[in-house]
Amino acid sequence: QLQASGGGLVQAGGSLRLSCAASGHTFSSYNMGWFRQAPGKEREFVGGIHWSGGRSYYADSVKGRFTISRDNASSMLYLQMNSLKPEDAAVYYCGALKRYGSNVPLQADYWGQGTQVTVSS
Repeated sequence: QLQASGGGLVQAGGSLRLSCAASGHTFSSYNMGWFRQAPGKEREFVGGIHWSGGRSYYADSVKGRFTISRDNASSMLYLQMNSLKPEDAAVYYCGALKRYGSNVPLQADYWGQGTQVTVSS
């Protein structure tokens, strides 16, 4: 199970830190990613992190502003979001990735609880 939290309302230019708690699987074995879905739009990939936590990659739209990290000991995934823009507003989800470097979720038909991020201009 995956449960994202930490969303909220923030002004443009502000920051938020999202968390994702994983349970029921060997979290440390999985490359993980963050995805987001805005109203009326397809779910899109935000960024991914290697199972070791040593490498990460990002969508061009968030590169340089967002940072993914993880704590395998506590089965937690994080997304630090800085310099937020109104176009970052969406429901954010975490999920395992098919492979490192991919933007494809391992289980496209399962998404745990997301967290809403709203950015005011």
